[in-house]
Amino acid sequence: MSVTFEEIDSIKQTADLIRKDCIWMSTRAGTGHLGPALSLAEILATLYKGVLRIDPRNPKWPDRDRLILSKGHGCLALYSILSQIGFFERKLLGDFCTKYDTILPGHPEIKLPGVEANTGSLGHGIALGVGMALAARMDKKEYRVFVITGDGELQEGSNWEAAMTAAYYGLDNLIVIVDRNMLQLGDFTENITRLEPLAEKWKSFGWGVEVIDGHDIEKLLTAFNKIPFVKGQPSVIIANTVKGKGLKIAENKVEWHYKVLSYEQYEELKNEMSLEELYHE
Repeated sequence: MSVTFEEIDSIKQTADLIRKDCIWMSTRAGTGHLGPALSLAEILATLYKGVLRIDPRNPKWPDRDRLILSKGHGCLALYSILSQIGFFERKLLGDFCTKYDTILPGHPEIKLPGVEANTGSLGHGIALGVGMALAARMDKKEYRVFVITGDGELQEGSNWEAAMTAAYYGLDNLIVIVDRNMLQLGDFTENITRLEPLAEKWKSFGWGVEVIDGHDIEKLLTAFNKIPFVKGQPSVIIANTVKGKGLKIAENKVEWHYKVLSYEQYEELKNEMSLEELYHE
């Protein structure tokens, strides 16, 4: 696949804005899973700007590709990209976790245009994706289903039941992206329940597998363009990422799974990172 510099640069700018939005929203609200959102920036920017067949003016278009953010705690990044491409007005980002009736709560809900499933309770996204991919086959539709999981989330057994089912039915319209940032709520994944050798596990379950740098936009585009990796098999991309990517004090730090900047820290970084002004109501 030939990708122009302009296309890659546009996606990079989108990823940069995702990070700025995540930092701004979480600081303003005083809450949010910032670290897990920042590791998703390039993945989501690449999907929404260069891969997914969607129409923000028609969120329920029957032939659209579906994306499920199984690691729903990373929703800050999802909200940013959905606003950037026009699913809702960007001014609503200021409502993140600041109003009881917000359409931007701490985990995504289908009341927000562009969200395909309520997520937050971990381990269900792949199973939901299996159902949607089977529905596409039954309805003779060509849409694809993308599911983004956390790596710690893969310690939930329901994922592997769904993985077996997807392989059994040969769902090559199902794509899982593992945000492999090596950290979960309490520690490094390998110190809690070892996942490695992760690629071999997926292969043994009957999936086509690619392992890439999850922050390299060109490699992401190339991998997505190769889907399905094996005809008749579901595909998984293990995207190696850095938790807290782009915010130096948060990178690869377990405590930043559920932590946000103070107003004072935000002000110190505002000029360096070209962040938006915080405002208070």
